[in-house]
Amino acid sequence: MLSFARFLVRRQSHVNLAPSQSLYPLRAMPLVSALNTLTSLPAARRWLRGFWPAPMHASPLERLYAGVGAFLGLLFSAWVSLHALGNLNPWFIAPMGASAVLLFAVPASPLAQPWSIMGGNLVAAMVGVSCARVISDPILAASFAAAIAIALMLPLRCLHPPSGAVALTAVLGGPAVLREGYHFVLSPVLLNSALLLAVALAFNNLLRRRYPHVHGPFPSRHGTVDLLPSERGGISRGDLTAALRHHAQLLDIDEDDLFALVHDAQGHAALRQQAQLQAGDIMSRDVLRVGPDTHLSAARHMLDVHRVKALPVVDGEDRLVGIVSLHDMLVRGNCASRPTGDAARLTNVATACVADVMTRQVLTTYRTRPVAELVQLFADFGVHHLPVVDNTRHVLGMITQSDMIAALDRLHRQAPN
Repeated sequence: MLSFARFLVRRQSHVNLAPSQSLYPLRAMPLVSALNTLTSLPAARRWLRGFWPAPMHASPLERLYAGVGAFLGLLFSAWVSLHALGNLNPWFIAPMGASAVLLFAVPASPLAQPWSIMGGNLVAAMVGVSCARVISDPILAASFAAAIAIALMLPLRCLHPPSGAVALTAVLGGPAVLREGYHFVLSPVLLNSALLLAVALAFNNLLRRRYPHVHGPFPSRHGTVDLLPSERGGISRGDLTAALRHHAQLLDIDEDDLFALVHDAQGHAALRQQAQLQAGDIMSRDVLRVGPDTHLSAARHMLDVHRVKALPVVDGEDRLVGIVSLHDMLVRGNCASRPTGDAARLTNVATACVADVMTRQVLTTYRTRPVAELVQLFADFGVHHLPVVDNTRHVLGMITQSDMIAALDRLHRQAPN
């Protein structure tokens, strides 16, 4: 077909005739123009490529979770509905299968959130029942029901694709559904939706999926309204919101998830460009150490003399077992039952050992880790000192905030203008 169309277009273009003498009648010119557009190979290929399914970046485990979750959700909700509404027909509606796809396969989607399924299904059911009662023609009633349901779900922020099927079910579900009238909204629609949602909440949170999604930025560790340090430069949430409004079309992705993806992409780009600078290049190698049995007063003296704020704690074989900082001494070194005060502080420091106040769960890194990967640890997670260890936890060095600032300045100076 495309070969024949190219032949026609080529023949028309190669013959030098006036428009009134065209090889094709005037009424055929729009068809020739359309064929000419379709035979533009780059445009045709781009258009046809839209029919090819896009890759889905889901791990095999996530695919398994989606199937298992849908099975459990539908099994539980159908079983309870059967025993609760056994005398009612229908006691379980088909759109629940479509809702299960969203709630268990793509729980991060804005279309799969609790308000989406509950609000969307209830609105669609009410609209469907109303259209069935007002409009006698079933085809016209079904079309109006789906259209009005969509128009209402958008401003109510409860858009849920399976709700369109709920609206059609209310109209085309047969005499049993029509006899139920508005009772159909409560049972089975409300009951089915609530049961399926209950399983989705339990299942997704058991797997540590963030469901439901909480809108807005993550709170600061310091209890303030400031953005995280890593979010104060580059693309901001305001930039992303402005771009989404300019895009106009509705995208099936949560704004927070989109911001996280953009942030991660920026991080991967930085890693790709700056992978040559590693933790071993910037760490301090002559690292002061203390043991668990070192007196707190001696450790505090080392901090004062060497003007550092933390010391790695190692065992007899120089393996890392903890870290002690000035903050640990001031906070945990004061935890006696006696009243606080200067005298109590001095007494505690004089009698306590490092093991009494040190932090035992220590975040560490390895010497070949790219520096770009460490930025967020220091910026957003409150890390001030990062020991560098080998695979046997022997201390090789220490990275501090000062080391990171110097490394970032070095990367900035080496970056091409």
